[in-house]
Amino acid sequence: MTDAPTKARQDWLSVLAKAPPARLAALLDALPDHALLRAPETGAVMVRGRIGATGGPFNLGEMTVTRCSVRLACGTVGHAWVQGRDKAHAQRAAVADALLQTDAAARIKTAIVDVLAAEAQAARATRAGKAAATKVDFFTMVRGEDA
Repeated sequence: MTDAPTKARQDWLSVLAKAPPARLAALLDALPDHALLRAPETGAVMVRGRIGATGGPFNLGEMTVTRCSVRLACGTVGHAWVQGRDKAHAQRAAVADALLQTDAAARIKTAIVDVLAAEAQAARATRAGKAAATKVDFFTMVRGEDA
């Protein structure tokens, strides 16, 4: 079972990785002093799926990702993996991860992570609403002689 701090970090890393790069850049425009431990680098990872979401795992295919690790001046280390080839996004997400482990965590969470999470939720709701508008309910009518 995952402890609360680990779960919280997983949640904010997920939000940062899935955030639109331009939006993350707008919310975290000035990066604090940091050193690159692992410069942003692009590679591929194997994506695995499960049959019926619960069955046996299988290799679904490869996905391009960019990863980065940074160290803030205070010594806090941050990591990020983002989909695609956007090196600036990976670096910005890694810096945000590091900041979220410092005393500024509450401010960063409110100003960046919570905003991005709310925007992502709104986008999901909009997408679900558009999909629901095209939903067709199929049903079988019982004919009189079949009753």
